[in-house]
Amino acid sequence: MSEHSTYRREFGVPQDSIVYARSVHKYFGSLKVLKGVDINVSKGEVACILGPSGSGKSTFLRCINHLEKINSGLLLVDGRFVGYKLKNGKLYERSNHNICLRRAEIGMVFQSFNLFPHMTVLENLTEAPIMVKKIPPKQARESAHDLLDRVGLTDKTHNYPGQLSGGQQQRVAIARALAMEPKVLLFDEPTSALDPELVGEVLQVMRDLAKSGMTMLVVTHEIGFAREVADQMIFMDEGIVMESGSPEEMLTNPKSPRTRSFLSKVL
Repeated sequence: MSEHSTYRREFGVPQDSIVYARSVHKYFGSLKVLKGVDINVSKGEVACILGPSGSGKSTFLRCINHLEKINSGLLLVDGRFVGYKLKNGKLYERSNHNICLRRAEIGMVFQSFNLFPHMTVLENLTEAPIMVKKIPPKQARESAHDLLDRVGLTDKTHNYPGQLSGGQQQRVAIARALAMEPKVLLFDEPTSALDPELVGEVLQVMRDLAKSGMTMLVVTHEIGFAREVADQMIFMDEGIVMESGSPEEMLTNPKSPRTRSFLSKVL
């Protein structure tokens, strides 16, 4: 039996679950950032995570791909641990090489783009597929050209990040994440560092991804975008999920007083 099937059966994880979190805790010293997060995102679903600054949203995203290690709880991606292996009822941390291989299945788009400044746009997109997935360079370049066409940047192939606008850099970052053919894409407030007039071009790429069936977790303050594309909205505060549901439920009839208070200030 595969690792995916074993863990799904043992922990009761739904068959179509891509990101499954149960009672996830994360501490930084005495600071408790995540205090028992429960989230399930199914294949092809778009989940938008809302909440005030300091509520644990970005930390949770970083825990999914093991950029941060959780202190307790269960966190699986496509039915498997990212940074650990379960043996005889105990979790053992995997090697860095194995962790990197698992991370390759999880795309992440940061606030600040995080492109390699010394590489062209094309090189940014082909580096990881060639080095990590061992894809032949010619194939990687062909795929990169297709992805740049998808995000509307075919004319920027040989530009360096410093020659691009913030919106263009973020679209390159999305294309770079897609180049690894991830099972899920994580977005950490992808438009927060952009000038207002550049936000729309990034959100349009994300809308297109949602329509294509890409599984996405999006930490965002763009309520209109969340209303339009989310299958599930999640409101976090003080390290826990206060409420979750469909956009219609959450935006028109939030059950939690804290959710109502937050939405009244941002809608």
